Amino acid sequence: MPHIHEIATVTSKGQITLPKPIRQALGIAVGGKVAFDLRGSEVVVTRADNEEHEDPAIGAFLSFLERDIKSGKGLASLPDDLAQAMLANLHHSVDLDEEIIGDVAL
Repeated sequence: MPHIHEIATVTSKGQITLPKPIRQALGIAVGGKVAFDLRGSEVVVTRADNEEHEDPAIGAFLSFLERDIKSGKGLASLPDDLAQAMLANLHHSVDLDEEIIGDVAL
């Protein structure tokens, strides 16, 4: 691969535009994906050929959750009032983009 040196500017949103010579050399078209690998103080950009990025923490957590569910140790019945409320709202449509009004306790 030929040596290409290009400089991109980072926007206030942390975005960059891959320079055209870099896109061409990597064969990246509109909608294409790139992967960023941090190696020491360098960032290596490569074409991502539809590879799925998997967060190792999420994978470990899901494995832990699967083992816990299979063991049955952490399972408990839902309180009746909660189960009834869930059933009552089963077919209630929800707009996930709707603004939340009022206080929310987590």
